[in-house]
Amino acid sequence: MRTAVHPTEIVTCTLQAMASPIILRVAGPGPRARDALDRAVRIIRDVERTCSRFAPTSALVRANAAPDRWHLVPETLASAIAEAERAYRETNGLFDPRILDTLLSWGYDRTLPFASGPQITAGASPADASAADRPVPPPAAPWRPELVRSIDGTSLHLGGVAIDLGGIGKGLAVRWAAAELAGAGTGYLVNAGGDCAFGGSGPDGGLWRVGVEDPAGGIDPLLVLELTDSGCATSSVRLRRWVAGGAAVHHLVDPRTRRPGGEGLAAVTVVAPDPAWAEVMSKTLFLVGAAGIRARAEELGLAAAWVGADGAVGTSATIEPLIVWSAPRG
Repeated sequence: MRTAVHPTEIVTCTLQAMASPIILRVAGPGPRARDALDRAVRIIRDVERTCSRFAPTSALVRANAAPDRWHLVPETLASAIAEAERAYRETNGLFDPRILDTLLSWGYDRTLPFASGPQITAGASPADASAADRPVPPPAAPWRPELVRSIDGTSLHLGGVAIDLGGIGKGLAVRWAAAELAGAGTGYLVNAGGDCAFGGSGPDGGLWRVGVEDPAGGIDPLLVLELTDSGCATSSVRLRRWVAGGAAVHHLVDPRTRRPGGEGLAAVTVVAPDPAWAEVMSKTLFLVGAAGIRARAEELGLAAAWVGADGAVGTSATIEPLIVWSAPRG
């Protein structure tokens, strides 16, 4: 972790956590800004320590090892499970963390070197060569994890199936870190690998500006948004895609089919008041696919932008007032 003071009165803290670069900024810092940044860092580390499936000693890893048993868990994991269960209910199961077995069958059992490019090959066996084209499984039983709080702590029962909290865990880390930075200055930013929260005013005294990246890898953004007091998240297959047993796969698994989801899409960005909910909705909108995403975004009143596999950019009516610049469309 390193901390620096920007000449225009911005205190910045950077670290690596949850397999993502993390940036924390406080604009117009007050006397307690550094303490607030320290607390935000501790929260992010705590989420990583308790909710990551890649940390061998995390509370989630221990619970996943015996998902049909009760486990005494820290409150951070209990809160994340409760939020994941809410997301499962409110998206009618389109958000479902029980896709871990599919990811593992595709070799995503460790942090993969995604930065090296899409042709990385995970450890799927030749027998799994058609993993992305397997027959559609029968509908999964409803997910009903149980949490029981007592004087001894919080007990968790996962309902018999191991889970992955990657996306929503990161969104919650952003939410909780942002809460620590609120009031530490005239404004703040939390950016955890594209899951963001913005509050107050930015470095120039206006709103915070955020670029929507080009999933094709272009150096210039496709859109620039002006935001404050809101979250923003992007679900994209630009990096987290690989080859498993000869089949191209990515991390956004459709729980209804157990296949890579989002047909015809490369990325979806959602702006919402809460960064964790922006993360949930960007993923579930992605899984709708290119053919239905506009109708679904408008139905839900979501501020959303999406990029098709062909590079075409689409936007919902709700996000239009937030756009201050768009790349020329040929």
